[in-house]
Amino acid sequence: MTSTTHARTARPWPVRLWRGRPDDAPWVRPAFLGLLLATAALYLWNLSASGYANSFYSAAVQAGGESWKAFFFGSLDAANAITVDKPPAALWPMALSVRLFGLGSWQILVPEVLMGVATVAVLYAAVRRRFGAGAGLIAGAVLALTPVAALMFRFNNPDALLALLMTVAVYCVLRALEHGGTKWLVGAGVAFGFAFLAKTLQAFLILPPLALVYVVCAPGGLGRRIGRLALGGLAMVASAGWWVALVELWPASSRPYVGGSQNNSFLELTFGYNGLGRLNGDETGSVGGGARGGGAPGGAEFAGAELPTGAGMPGGGGRGGGWGETGIGRMFGDAVGGQISWLLPAALILLVAGLLVTRRAVRTDTARAAFLVWGGSLLMTLAVFSFMAGIFHEYYTVALAPYIAALVGMGASVLWEERTRFAASAALAVSVAATAVWGWVLLGRTPDWLPWLRWAVLVAGVVAALGLLLAGRVDRRIGLGVAGLGLAAGLAGPFAYTLATVDAGHQGSIVTAGPAGGAMGGRGPGGGGRMAAADGQGGRNGQFPGGAMPGGQGGPAGQGPGGGTGLMPGGQGQGMPGGTPPQGARDGQGAQDGQGRRDGGLEGLGPGGGGAGGLLNGASVGSRARAALLDGADDYTWAAAAIGAQNAASYQLATEKPVMAIGGFNGSDPSPTLAQFKQYVAQGKIHYFIGGGGGGGMGPGGGTSSEISAWVTATFEQVTLDGSTFYDLTRKK
Repeated sequence: MTSTTHARTARPWPVRLWRGRPDDAPWVRPAFLGLLLATAALYLWNLSASGYANSFYSAAVQAGGESWKAFFFGSLDAANAITVDKPPAALWPMALSVRLFGLGSWQILVPEVLMGVATVAVLYAAVRRRFGAGAGLIAGAVLALTPVAALMFRFNNPDALLALLMTVAVYCVLRALEHGGTKWLVGAGVAFGFAFLAKTLQAFLILPPLALVYVVCAPGGLGRRIGRLALGGLAMVASAGWWVALVELWPASSRPYVGGSQNNSFLELTFGYNGLGRLNGDETGSVGGGARGGGAPGGAEFAGAELPTGAGMPGGGGRGGGWGETGIGRMFGDAVGGQISWLLPAALILLVAGLLVTRRAVRTDTARAAFLVWGGSLLMTLAVFSFMAGIFHEYYTVALAPYIAALVGMGASVLWEERTRFAASAALAVSVAATAVWGWVLLGRTPDWLPWLRWAVLVAGVVAALGLLLAGRVDRRIGLGVAGLGLAAGLAGPFAYTLATVDAGHQGSIVTAGPAGGAMGGRGPGGGGRMAAADGQGGRNGQFPGGAMPGGQGGPAGQGPGGGTGLMPGGQGQGMPGGTPPQGARDGQGAQDGQGRRDGGLEGLGPGGGGAGGLLNGASVGSRARAALLDGADDYTWAAAAIGAQNAASYQLATEKPVMAIGGFNGSDPSPTLAQFKQYVAQGKIHYFIGGGGGGGMGPGGGTSSEISAWVTATFEQVTLDGSTFYDLTRKK
């Protein structure tokens, strides 16, 4: 060992942390650390404004913080009545945080922020290995400033962990492509396996292109490549299969019901509601999908109401059923464009340019392989999201963000190095111009919000594009200045949308990024509950196309336990007076006249601000209601029961006592049955039944929820607390 080598390895760790690799330029490591710190500061800003965010998952996190059994299964309550409709891996980091630091908004959401910072770090590492620190920094910045990424890395849905693990899997495959080693493929398999335990089959969307690229481009003989790939597959099966096997083999009588399934089977949930049903729209138990889901638009029943033709759940009507227009333009449409597509045209252009530049490289060239890996991941996910006919929400597109960011960083770096060739500088110019024009279009969809910005983006982008045409003929410093102007023009729009996103709280089951009052949806508590429609009437008023949902009465005999009318039992989706928001939530969750709902809910689908909860957001819990549920709660297995998970979750989070979610998320799962519920009541396990909320008996299991509700209203005394209706299950009429 030479003295120089010894000196390099003997540097103290603070120096190594700050300085980075010995051969790095002095600015590289500080710039990388600055990117991570800036990302963390951005995502932590105003974090508590979202309160418990999606109370459905927050209730499961609270339960996991109390019960290790609930932690393992992903139960909605600590008494383990029913699970969430996903595997539990995404809940585990949050539940551990709650177990260590107590229940609160920051304790739930900070782990999501850390996942966002980690995703930026892994993406930077993946890109810089082959394309340099500058490319890695560009990729990391693009990811951090993508509006939907800023939304979901501050929210408690499973998508944050999924995005991180997909980025880790790609990184591992890229490392395996360098030398053909097995350990990195095993690491990728483990990442895929745990991604499956976060969001089931969505984790495998990018598996085919990654496997194909490895078989074609990895070093070594074909047999060895296939063998190593098989070992990675075994690692994937093992890292996901252990939990699946335990759940399937566990006696059903001693574990919670598998939420989202109709037969108490995780495999059914995986391949049905969370699998093929997402592609073809035939989602048993869904509220807006296929005919078997009890909520298909265009005339299917929806909890006793008839939907107008073309009306549906988020996204309005179209060939996608109730979840928006399908087709190649979906990612660029009013509903999704401002979430993810700002740099999507540039990414596609740079993908083609990168493949052209590397077309003559040897089979094992790692630069071309990187373009194929990231590009294949983007195109595969893009195709599925564009054409899936089942449940689709705008925030799903966070999965695209790392792929777009990587292609932008890599492509810009490759073309910059080739800028002396006119074709390369022209490709750079076209990508910048396309980004500027598309940013101008997207910003035009919110014309009253920062109207000057769209013109600034367009002018700066066009000027930068013209300058890049001459980048190979001018001084390097001038060229860098022009390139910086183009980058700033491309990031200005998403950066502004990201700032608007972090400045507001977001709650409920359907959230979107961007400014309030525009086509991208609302903000504030529950912000982003935008309902788009093909006729343009649903996107700005929070209603279904054509206005509010039609009349029709939820619950048994057309009337819910609360005695109200409308789509849901217990009311028409308006908040009941007297309630207070759940811990950490802001005031002002009611409807805003002329501005749509700001609670993430749908008009007619239950409130976000007071009284009974709804399908898409929880209820406000008043002090009297909270005190009643806490009174003697330790004498019962469940302090209360409510139809639908959002309604139950609000009361559970307010009291930190188990509340049974009858029928799971939609109120449509056949659990518990009427006979089981009667047995629980006879055994003194449930104190109160909370009227209203939830799906009110939608879907195949809806009969179960309706039967329970009818039996309760006919048998037990009604009590009104803080404007909400309760039934004391210890006191018969």
